[in-house]
Amino acid sequence: MADNVPVSRADGPGKHAAAPGAGAVSAPAAQQIDPGTLGSAFARTHNLLMLEFGDRADFDDPRREWRRLFSELLGTFALVLAAAGGGLLHAKGQISLAAAVVAPGLMVTAIILFMGAVSGAHLNPAVSLAFALRGDFPWRRVPGYIVIQLIGATLACLFPRLVFGNVEHLGATLPGPGYKNWQALLMEIVLTALLVSVILGTASAAQNVGAIAALGVGGYIALAGLWAAPVSGVSMNPARSFGPALASGYWTSYWVYLAGPVIGMLIAVGFAYVLRGRGGDVISQAAGSGVLDEGAHTARAQLSQDIEQGKVVPPGIASPDQRSGQ
Repeated sequence: MADNVPVSRADGPGKHAAAPGAGAVSAPAAQQIDPGTLGSAFARTHNLLMLEFGDRADFDDPRREWRRLFSELLGTFALVLAAAGGGLLHAKGQISLAAAVVAPGLMVTAIILFMGAVSGAHLNPAVSLAFALRGDFPWRRVPGYIVIQLIGATLACLFPRLVFGNVEHLGATLPGPGYKNWQALLMEIVLTALLVSVILGTASAAQNVGAIAALGVGGYIALAGLWAAPVSGVSMNPARSFGPALASGYWTSYWVYLAGPVIGMLIAVGFAYVLRGRGGDVISQAAGSGVLDEGAHTARAQLSQDIEQGKVVPPGIASPDQRSGQ
């Protein structure tokens, strides 16, 4: 199954069509790639996925979209359980604010590392929309992702309601004492713009950081919470705020946590265009969509290797020749 995987767009729907954007691989390597020549990066990724998920052909089948959706359901459940649960216990005076805001960051890091390859580990409607706007995620999957993220967030808040009862608004995000809605809105816009910028940047071929992206995203979430939680609660995620609001029936100020992340996401997409140009490279698509599509493993491994060897200049980065000519 791994033999003769075409990588360039021009190969079309041959035996195994390349993932969209695979044309970013350099011309000499864009013919046909033998996975055996890709080194340990491809072999390790392929073997780990086979051990964890089973038959690769089963995942390449578009009828298995439910696997991605289950990944988003489980991941969003875990994230919101940590975020809303931490907020609830902090409001009860049982854990510190620092613990409450660091927990979601650590949870996101773990989620990206253990199942980001399945769905891209968006866990956030704003992130799904950002990847789609960048061309790194198909629009046809966006509605399903958003719906399943909202369901996961709601289930995550029904659990603490079962355990603790409907107390402390189940960890809902609200403007802090002494702060108004407009102040919380501005904070959510800025924080989300920076969060999505981190996500899009670490997912891009220009950075080529691989699994280290999980540390960047999780670290940013924790850091943002440490200094900004007293103002807005640091949601940056409409699903994270939707779950407690629905489960507790407390919708006060929810619009702040819907409008703020969406506006911030749009700003971040604009930043990404300025910094790196248009999206759609193989690594970004693999990060945004998961690496279960036909040819995505081979194309991403080849492009990553070519970047490391200096054979390919990532999109948005000037080559040495271009810089010397300036």
